[in-house]
Amino acid sequence: MRSIYPFTAIVGQDRMKRSLILNAIDPRIGGVLIRGERGTGKSTAARAMAALLPEIDVFVDSPFNDDPNSPETWSDWVKERISQGAELVVAKRRIPFVDLPVSATEDRVVGTLDIEKAIQKGERHFEPGVLAAANRGLLYIDEVNLLDDHVVDLLLDSAAMGVNIVEREGISFAHPARFILVGTMNPEEGDLRPQLLDRFALSVEIQGIRDARDRVAIMQNNLAFERDPEKFRQDWMPKEKELSERIQQARQLVDQVTYTSRDLLSIAALTSSLNVEGHRADLVILKTARAHAAYEGRTAINDMDIALAAELALPHRIKRGPFYQSEMTLAELQERIEQLQGAQLEAGEPVPSADQDSSGEKKKAAVPR
Repeated sequence: MRSIYPFTAIVGQDRMKRSLILNAIDPRIGGVLIRGERGTGKSTAARAMAALLPEIDVFVDSPFNDDPNSPETWSDWVKERISQGAELVVAKRRIPFVDLPVSATEDRVVGTLDIEKAIQKGERHFEPGVLAAANRGLLYIDEVNLLDDHVVDLLLDSAAMGVNIVEREGISFAHPARFILVGTMNPEEGDLRPQLLDRFALSVEIQGIRDARDRVAIMQNNLAFERDPEKFRQDWMPKEKELSERIQQARQLVDQVTYTSRDLLSIAALTSSLNVEGHRADLVILKTARAHAAYEGRTAINDMDIALAAELALPHRIKRGPFYQSEMTLAELQERIEQLQGAQLEAGEPVPSADQDSSGEKKKAAVPR
């Protein structure tokens, strides 16, 4: 097995690494599109993130990586075998890393139903596709801008719904399709249509590192990895384990992270002031802010979480305003959020306190996701 370059050994590119970590904490965020020039570590980071994540419990023979602990997500394959009284063995498995080729067709992605066998023998036979293999793992699409638009639509729909349903001639088959979606592309080779661009939850623009010392560190790390990959991984293993454990703890905490009406007003005012179309960005910012709060070990989001989330969720969604000329910095986003909150207070609009909901009553429990 080929050694994977350690995630923590990647020099710089903090936004890219943060976007991958937050999606690993909560795949429901909806994936990330990494845009940048060649040779900037896009595919290296995606593979490294997959290798960093802990093993998962699966049914041994399931081609869909079904979660034994989540019956509500089980595929039709598991339900049929349980109804037949079959015994399903549980084991641990590394999370899958699935690399989707640019030439992938619809059937290759979603899978196919054998209609002939269904008609002749009355058996429902499903040939799994890429979405089945990627469930509970990481689906990596290099040069996503060169993929057929219809296939990209299918992938994004599945990522949003968390399930893949294939229907042919009145016969259907469903299986879970929850995965960390990572798309990479070089803008010089053409861009995605705006409709598809908006469907990626987060977006990161990366460039080659300009600092000479950092470039030297990149060369030294890569030479050391090529010379002895296993020793290099062992040298970085303490940091890898530390980050892996932190992500695992955040995964367990993220559903407990609360937010207030004041937080929602801050998000809505920010996206509205920047002329963001639709409402997807608002939801993405909220989910990403919750994931970041969990990563920091907190159970409530704050303005910093919102600003960090907006930094990743807004650049590819804004046609006019500050992002048109150049991206807003984190400090500028925080300042804008504070200004909008101040404007609401001056206008006399009620802004609930941290322990109140929109009606002004004390919050009794975490706000459900």
